[in-house]
Amino acid sequence: MFQSLFGSTEPEPNLLERLKQGVQKTRAGISSMLEDAVHGKKQIDADLLEELEYTLITADVGVRTATEVLESIRQRVDRKLVNDPAELKALIGQHLLEVLQTAERPVPLVKDPPAVLFVVGVNGAGKTTSIGKLANRFKKEGRSVLLCAADTFRAAAIEQLEVWGERTGIEVIRQNQGSDPSAVLFDALQAAKARKTDYVIVDTAGRLHTKANLMAELEKMTRTANRVVPGAPHEVLLVLDAVTGQNGLEQARQFTQASGVTGIVLTKLDGTAKGGIVVAISRELNLPIRYIGVGEKIDDLLPFEADRFVASLFES
Repeated sequence: MFQSLFGSTEPEPNLLERLKQGVQKTRAGISSMLEDAVHGKKQIDADLLEELEYTLITADVGVRTATEVLESIRQRVDRKLVNDPAELKALIGQHLLEVLQTAERPVPLVKDPPAVLFVVGVNGAGKTTSIGKLANRFKKEGRSVLLCAADTFRAAAIEQLEVWGERTGIEVIRQNQGSDPSAVLFDALQAAKARKTDYVIVDTAGRLHTKANLMAELEKMTRTANRVVPGAPHEVLLVLDAVTGQNGLEQARQFTQASGVTGIVLTKLDGTAKGGIVVAISRELNLPIRYIGVGEKIDDLLPFEADRFVASLFES
Protein backbone atom coordinates (compact mmCIF):
# COMPACT_ATOMS: atom_id res chain seq x y z
CA MET A 1 0.00 0.00 0.00
CA PHE A 2 1.19 3.49 -0.84
CA GLN A 3 0.44 6.22 1.70
CA SER A 4 -1.14 9.41 0.36
CA LEU A 5 -2.25 12.55 2.21
CA PHE A 6 -5.79 11.14 2.27
CA GLY A 7 -4.87 7.62 3.37
CA SER A 8 -3.65 4.43 1.72
CA THR A 9 -3.97 3.85 -2.00
CA GLU A 10 -3.45 0.67 -3.96
CA PRO A 11 -0.18 0.69 -5.96
CA GLU A 12 -0.32 0.00 -9.66
CA PRO A 13 -0.39 -3.76 -10.28
CA ASN A 14 2.65 -3.62 -12.56
CA LEU A 15 4.65 -1.14 -10.48
CA LEU A 16 7.66 -3.45 -10.03
CA GLU A 17 7.94 -4.08 -13.77
CA ARG A 18 7.68 -0.36 -14.51
CA LEU A 19 10.38 0.30 -11.94
CA LYS A 20 12.66 -2.33 -13.47
CA GLN A 21 12.25 -0.70 -16.86
CA GLY A 22 12.76 2.79 -15.46
CA VAL A 23 15.99 1.98 -13.63
CA GLN A 24 17.39 -0.43 -16.22
CA LYS A 25 20.60 1.62 -16.68
CA THR A 26 21.37 1.44 -12.97
CA ARG A 27 20.16 -2.16 -12.83
CA ALA A 28 22.46 -3.10 -15.71
CA GLY A 29 25.34 -1.40 -13.94
CA ILE A 30 25.03 -2.38 -10.29
CA SER A 31 23.42 -5.80 -10.66
CA SER A 32 25.59 -6.97 -13.56
CA MET A 33 28.77 -5.69 -11.97
CA LEU A 34 27.98 -7.43 -8.70
CA GLU A 35 27.24 -10.66 -10.52
CA ASP A 36 30.46 -10.38 -12.51
CA ALA A 37 32.41 -9.73 -9.31
CA VAL A 38 31.19 -12.87 -7.55
CA HIS A 39 30.95 -15.14 -10.62
CA GLY A 40 33.14 -18.17 -10.26
CA LYS A 41 34.54 -17.05 -6.92
CA LYS A 42 34.92 -19.78 -4.32
CA GLN A 43 35.76 -17.57 -1.36
CA ILE A 44 35.31 -14.01 -0.12
CA ASP A 45 38.68 -12.29 -0.09
CA ALA A 46 40.00 -8.73 0.08
CA ASP A 47 40.08 -8.33 -3.70
CA LEU A 48 36.44 -9.33 -4.03
CA LEU A 49 35.35 -6.94 -1.28
CA GLU A 50 37.30 -4.11 -2.89
CA GLU A 51 35.60 -4.80 -6.22
CA LEU A 52 32.18 -4.76 -4.56
CA GLU A 53 32.93 -1.44 -2.87
CA TYR A 54 34.01 0.06 -6.21
CA THR A 55 30.76 -1.14 -7.79
CA LEU A 56 28.65 0.55 -5.12
CA ILE A 57 30.57 3.83 -5.33
CA THR A 58 30.28 3.78 -9.13
CA ALA A 59 26.49 3.46 -8.74
CA ASP A 60 26.58 6.63 -6.58
CA VAL A 61 25.28 5.13 -3.34
CA GLY A 62 27.88 7.31 -1.60
CA VAL A 63 31.26 6.48 -0.10
CA ARG A 64 29.84 6.45 3.42
CA THR A 65 27.15 3.89 2.62
CA ALA A 66 29.47 1.77 0.46
CA THR A 67 32.03 1.65 3.28
CA GLU A 68 29.36 0.64 5.79
CA VAL A 69 28.03 -2.11 3.55
CA LEU A 70 31.46 -3.60 3.10
CA GLU A 71 32.32 -3.31 6.79
CA SER A 72 29.12 -5.17 7.64
CA ILE A 73 30.04 -7.92 5.18
CA ARG A 74 33.61 -8.15 6.55
CA GLN A 75 32.24 -8.62 10.07
CA ARG A 76 29.91 -11.38 8.87
CA VAL A 77 32.80 -13.10 7.07
CA ASP A 78 35.05 -12.84 10.14
CA ARG A 79 32.31 -14.37 12.30
CA LYS A 80 31.82 -17.17 9.74
CA LEU A 81 28.21 -16.07 9.18
CA VAL A 82 28.74 -15.96 5.43
CA ASN A 83 31.32 -17.65 3.24
CA ASP A 84 29.57 -18.02 -0.12
CA PRO A 85 30.21 -15.13 -2.55
CA ALA A 86 26.81 -15.80 -4.13
CA GLU A 87 25.13 -14.59 -0.91
CA LEU A 88 26.74 -11.15 -1.08
CA LYS A 89 24.33 -9.61 -3.59
CA ALA A 90 21.37 -10.29 -1.32
CA LEU A 91 23.24 -8.92 1.70
CA ILE A 92 24.05 -5.70 -0.15
CA GLY A 93 20.43 -5.31 -1.24
CA GLN A 94 19.25 -5.81 2.35
CA HIS A 95 21.63 -3.15 3.66
CA LEU A 96 20.55 -0.61 1.04
CA LEU A 97 16.91 -1.33 1.91
CA GLU A 98 17.65 -0.66 5.60
CA VAL A 99 19.24 2.71 4.73
CA LEU A 100 16.15 3.71 2.74
CA GLN A 101 13.75 2.52 5.45
CA THR A 102 15.64 4.47 8.12
CA ALA A 103 14.83 7.73 6.29
CA GLU A 104 11.15 6.92 5.81
CA ARG A 105 8.59 9.21 7.45
CA PRO A 106 4.82 8.73 7.55
CA VAL A 107 2.80 10.91 5.20
CA PRO A 108 0.66 13.34 7.23
CA LEU A 109 -3.02 12.52 7.08
CA VAL A 110 -5.25 15.40 5.98
CA LYS A 111 -8.81 15.11 7.33
CA ASP A 112 -10.21 18.31 5.88
CA PRO A 113 -9.09 19.34 2.38
CA PRO A 114 -7.37 21.06 0.79
CA ALA A 115 -4.07 19.25 1.23
CA VAL A 116 -1.35 21.79 0.41
CA LEU A 117 1.93 20.75 -1.21
CA PHE A 118 4.81 23.16 -1.75
CA VAL A 119 7.19 22.03 -4.49
CA VAL A 120 10.72 23.49 -4.32
CA GLY A 121 13.96 23.01 -6.24
CA VAL A 122 16.37 24.68 -8.64
CA ASN A 123 15.39 25.50 -12.20
CA GLY A 124 16.18 22.67 -14.59
CA ALA A 125 15.61 19.84 -12.12
CA GLY A 126 12.18 19.09 -13.56
CA LYS A 127 10.12 20.94 -10.95
CA THR A 128 7.27 22.18 -13.15
CA THR A 129 7.10 18.90 -15.06
CA SER A 130 6.91 16.98 -11.78
CA ILE A 131 4.07 19.23 -10.61
CA GLY A 132 2.14 18.48 -13.79
CA LYS A 133 2.71 14.75 -13.46
CA LEU A 134 1.82 14.81 -9.77
CA ALA A 135 -1.41 16.71 -10.52
CA ASN A 136 -2.26 14.14 -13.18
CA ARG A 137 -1.61 11.30 -10.70
CA PHE A 138 -3.90 12.84 -8.09
CA LYS A 139 -6.62 13.45 -10.68
CA LYS A 140 -6.44 9.79 -11.81
CA GLU A 141 -6.95 8.82 -8.15
CA GLY A 142 -10.25 10.68 -8.32
CA ARG A 143 -9.08 13.79 -6.50
CA SER A 144 -9.70 17.42 -7.45
CA VAL A 145 -6.61 19.59 -7.89
CA LEU A 146 -5.68 23.28 -8.22
CA LEU A 147 -2.24 24.47 -9.36
CA CYS A 148 -0.76 27.62 -7.86
CA ALA A 149 1.78 29.56 -9.96
CA ALA A 150 3.74 31.08 -7.07
CA ASP A 151 7.05 31.19 -8.99
CA THR A 152 6.44 34.78 -10.08
CA PHE A 153 10.15 35.50 -10.46
CA ARG A 154 10.38 33.87 -13.90
CA ALA A 155 7.68 34.50 -16.52
CA ALA A 156 8.39 31.18 -18.23
CA ALA A 157 7.55 29.34 -15.02
CA ILE A 158 3.96 30.63 -15.09
CA GLU A 159 3.60 29.77 -18.78
CA GLN A 160 5.03 26.27 -18.30
CA LEU A 161 2.62 25.58 -15.45
CA GLU A 162 -0.30 26.77 -17.58
CA VAL A 163 0.76 24.35 -20.33
CA TRP A 164 0.56 21.52 -17.80
CA GLY A 165 -2.79 22.87 -16.59
CA GLU A 166 -4.17 22.66 -20.12
CA ARG A 167 -2.66 19.22 -20.64
CA THR A 168 -4.22 17.80 -17.48
CA GLY A 169 -7.43 19.83 -17.51
CA ILE A 170 -6.55 21.44 -14.17
CA GLU A 171 -7.00 25.14 -13.39
CA VAL A 172 -3.94 27.27 -12.62
CA ILE A 173 -4.29 30.19 -10.19
CA ARG A 174 -1.86 32.89 -11.30
CA GLN A 175 -1.02 36.57 -11.25
CA ASN A 176 1.42 38.61 -13.30
CA GLN A 177 5.17 38.15 -13.25
CA GLY A 178 6.70 39.98 -10.29
CA SER A 179 3.61 39.59 -8.09
CA ASP A 180 3.97 38.65 -4.44
CA PRO A 181 4.08 34.81 -4.32
CA SER A 182 2.18 34.82 -1.02
CA ALA A 183 -0.65 36.81 -2.63
CA VAL A 184 -0.97 34.21 -5.40
CA LEU A 185 -0.94 31.46 -2.79
CA PHE A 186 -3.63 33.23 -0.76
CA ASP A 187 -5.90 33.41 -3.82
CA ALA A 188 -5.31 29.73 -4.64
CA LEU A 189 -6.07 28.53 -1.11
CA GLN A 190 -9.20 30.67 -0.83
CA ALA A 191 -10.43 29.26 -4.15
CA ALA A 192 -9.64 25.70 -3.04
CA LYS A 193 -11.53 26.13 0.22
CA ALA A 194 -14.54 27.63 -1.54
CA ARG A 195 -14.64 24.77 -4.05
CA LYS A 196 -13.70 22.06 -1.53
CA THR A 197 -10.72 21.08 -3.72
CA ASP A 198 -8.65 18.14 -2.47
CA TYR A 199 -5.15 19.24 -3.45
CA VAL A 200 -3.36 22.55 -4.01
CA ILE A 201 0.07 22.06 -5.56
CA VAL A 202 2.23 25.17 -5.25
CA ASP A 203 5.08 25.95 -7.65
CA THR A 204 7.74 28.04 -5.87
CA ALA A 205 10.69 30.07 -7.09
CA GLY A 206 13.40 27.81 -8.45
CA ARG A 207 16.45 29.82 -7.68
CA LEU A 208 19.11 30.08 -5.01
CA HIS A 209 19.58 33.82 -5.52
CA THR A 210 20.56 34.05 -1.87
CA LYS A 211 19.60 31.59 0.80
CA ALA A 212 18.39 34.44 3.05
CA ASN A 213 15.95 35.76 0.41
CA LEU A 214 14.74 32.28 -0.43
CA MET A 215 14.18 31.48 3.23
CA ALA A 216 12.30 34.74 3.86
CA GLU A 217 10.04 34.19 0.84
CA LEU A 218 9.23 30.59 1.76
CA GLU A 219 8.68 31.45 5.41
CA LYS A 220 6.18 34.13 4.38
CA MET A 221 4.40 31.64 2.12
CA THR A 222 4.31 29.10 4.95
CA ARG A 223 2.72 31.66 7.29
CA THR A 224 0.15 32.54 4.63
CA ALA A 225 -0.69 28.89 3.97
CA ASN A 226 -1.07 28.10 7.66
CA ARG A 227 -3.27 31.13 8.22
CA VAL A 228 -5.70 30.13 5.46
CA VAL A 229 -5.44 26.34 5.94
CA PRO A 230 -4.31 25.38 9.47
CA GLY A 231 -1.48 22.84 9.31
CA ALA A 232 -0.45 23.80 5.77
CA PRO A 233 1.78 23.15 3.97
CA HIS A 234 1.25 19.47 4.66
CA GLU A 235 4.21 18.45 2.51
CA VAL A 236 7.22 20.32 1.11
CA LEU A 237 8.63 18.27 -1.76
CA LEU A 238 12.13 18.96 -3.07
CA VAL A 239 12.66 18.08 -6.73
CA LEU A 240 16.15 16.78 -7.54
CA ASP A 241 17.67 15.67 -10.83
CA ALA A 242 19.11 12.15 -10.46
CA VAL A 243 21.57 12.80 -13.29
CA THR A 244 23.41 15.45 -11.24
CA GLY A 245 24.14 12.78 -8.63
CA GLN A 246 26.30 13.80 -5.70
CA ASN A 247 26.60 17.33 -7.11
CA GLY A 248 22.95 17.95 -6.32
CA LEU A 249 23.32 17.16 -2.64
CA GLU A 250 24.64 20.59 -1.64
CA GLN A 251 21.72 22.30 -3.37
CA ALA A 252 19.43 19.87 -1.61
CA ARG A 253 20.94 20.75 1.76
CA GLN A 254 20.38 24.47 1.16
CA PHE A 255 16.76 24.00 0.15
CA THR A 256 16.21 21.65 3.09
CA GLN A 257 17.51 24.26 5.52
CA ALA A 258 15.54 27.07 3.87
CA SER A 259 12.19 25.44 3.36
CA GLY A 260 11.61 22.58 5.80
CA VAL A 261 11.58 19.88 3.14
CA THR A 262 9.60 16.78 4.11
CA GLY A 263 10.27 14.57 1.09
CA ILE A 264 12.09 14.17 -2.22
CA VAL A 265 10.90 13.86 -5.80
CA LEU A 266 13.80 12.39 -7.78
CA THR A 267 13.51 13.00 -11.53
CA LYS A 268 15.22 11.55 -14.61
CA LEU A 269 16.15 8.30 -12.86
CA ASP A 270 15.81 6.54 -16.19
CA GLY A 271 18.58 8.70 -17.66
CA THR A 272 21.40 7.65 -15.36
CA ALA A 273 23.33 4.51 -14.50
CA LYS A 274 23.90 6.02 -11.04
CA GLY A 275 20.51 5.35 -9.50
CA GLY A 276 22.24 4.58 -6.24
CA ILE A 277 21.89 8.32 -5.64
CA VAL A 278 18.47 7.41 -4.23
CA VAL A 279 20.27 5.75 -1.32
CA ALA A 280 22.84 8.56 -0.94
CA ILE A 281 20.12 11.24 -0.78
CA SER A 282 18.09 9.30 1.79
CA ARG A 283 21.19 8.78 3.88
CA GLU A 284 22.77 12.23 3.66
CA LEU A 285 19.56 14.27 3.99
CA ASN A 286 17.66 11.80 6.20
CA LEU A 287 14.58 12.42 4.07
CA PRO A 288 12.15 10.00 2.45
CA ILE A 289 11.89 9.66 -1.32
CA ARG A 290 8.20 10.24 -2.13
CA TYR A 291 8.18 9.94 -5.95
CA ILE A 292 10.60 9.05 -8.73
CA GLY A 293 10.54 10.07 -12.37
CA VAL A 294 11.31 7.23 -14.77
CA GLY A 295 10.44 8.70 -18.16
CA GLU A 296 9.00 11.60 -20.12
CA LYS A 297 5.38 10.40 -20.35
CA ILE A 298 2.74 12.04 -18.18
CA ASP A 299 2.30 8.90 -16.04
CA ASP A 300 6.03 8.28 -15.59
CA LEU A 301 6.10 9.69 -12.04
CA LEU A 302 5.85 6.71 -9.69
CA PRO A 303 5.26 6.53 -5.95
CA PHE A 304 8.41 5.38 -4.20
CA GLU A 305 8.46 2.28 -2.04
CA ALA A 306 11.85 1.22 -0.71
CA ASP A 307 11.30 -2.54 -0.94
CA ARG A 308 10.06 -2.38 -4.53
CA PHE A 309 12.92 -0.08 -5.53
CA VAL A 310 15.58 -2.43 -4.15
CA ALA A 311 13.78 -5.39 -5.72
CA SER A 312 13.81 -3.60 -9.09
CA LEU A 313 17.61 -3.37 -8.89
CA PHE A 314 18.43 -6.83 -7.55
CA GLU A 315 15.66 -9.26 -8.45
CA SER A 316 15.83 -11.11 -11.76
